[in-house]
Amino acid sequence: MGTERNVKVFMGADHGGFELKEHLKAHLIARGHEVADFGTHSRDAVDFPDYAFLVTSAMTGNRMAGGDAVGILVDSIGQGSAVVANKVPGIRAVVAMDAFSVKSSREHTDANVLCLGGAWLGAGLARDLVDLWLSTPYAGGRHQRRLDKIAQIEKQTMKGS
Repeated sequence: MGTERNVKVFMGADHGGFELKEHLKAHLIARGHEVADFGTHSRDAVDFPDYAFLVTSAMTGNRMAGGDAVGILVDSIGQGSAVVANKVPGIRAVVAMDAFSVKSSREHTDANVLCLGGAWLGAGLARDLVDLWLSTPYAGGRHQRRLDKIAQIEKQTMKGS
């Protein structure tokens, strides 16, 4: 395991992920991370695309200003937020289910958004996965050419927009 670095974490959730987001937010703050909470702020029904887009748009602005914030999105399953997040250029969002997927997402693809399922993931496991994700560094090396290809695909597809 790598060394956990204190980072700025942009968080968002829909109603299905609200409770887990709140738990993770308190955990991250206690560990010394700076957290920006983009909502939701209650269990009232909302649409996950709104919050996934808020978080990833803020991350894009942060990165353009030289920041290195990461994102954590929590909806009921995690999949929906990942789909939305991956529509935003420069975002590499993954759904985590276990330590292997979390670690490889950082080492191999330098994932910058972690998506979790509040309906199926317990708070203890979620904390462990978040801690592992934040402490795992990008391996670089042979993986960089693949990230370069992803960036090239983003550029090609954006031209048609």
